[in-house]
Amino acid sequence: MTSISRSVLSPDWSSHAADAPAVVVLLHGYGSHEHDLAGLVPALGLTMPWASLRAPLEAGNGGAAWFTILNPGDPAPEPVEQATDAVWAWLDGQVDSTTRVIPIGFSQGGLMATQLLRTRPERVLAPVVLGGFVLGTPQPADERLATERPAAFWGRGTDDRVITAAAVERTAAFLPGHTTLTERVYPGLTHSIHAEEIADVVAFLGANTESL
Repeated sequence: MTSISRSVLSPDWSSHAADAPAVVVLLHGYGSHEHDLAGLVPALGLTMPWASLRAPLEAGNGGAAWFTILNPGDPAPEPVEQATDAVWAWLDGQVDSTTRVIPIGFSQGGLMATQLLRTRPERVLAPVVLGGFVLGTPQPADERLATERPAAFWGRGTDDRVITAAAVERTAAFLPGHTTLTERVYPGLTHSIHAEEIADVVAFLGANTESL
């Protein structure tokens, strides 16, 4: 069974996550690890409890993956859905069923952020997709999302050569019809994150979490 076994937690996680109105979940990219996106916390100015999860599959050299890359940009649905279930199982064991989840994911982790939205949209608030894409297979909440159009952020670089053009096109077709999308495309940015993008994420989160 796919499961989350390691994570980096905010200092207040044990005392506040269980009853917090919302928590942030950081989801790293392929071949990275749970300490990676945790490094963005100061720049993001997060004030709520946060958790940076390690993906369940070992990818070598100390890295991990949410799913194995067999067909770049177009993964099979089963491994992605198993990883999605693993994230929800971890969250179910950590926070109350009413706690909102704000997923921030990069690359494969960006896809995982959209998976949380497409499976339990009532739990997800203001997902952030950085250099990521969406799964091509329909998901349980897609029809609901097409009606409710929750806020979402998608940032990517013009010079990203890792995410395939087909995956970008699929995402560009899906997100505007299923979310109220804030899309940012950064000239010259490769498959990475830079300060301008972080500033845009901070503004997006501020505008969409102010009621918490």
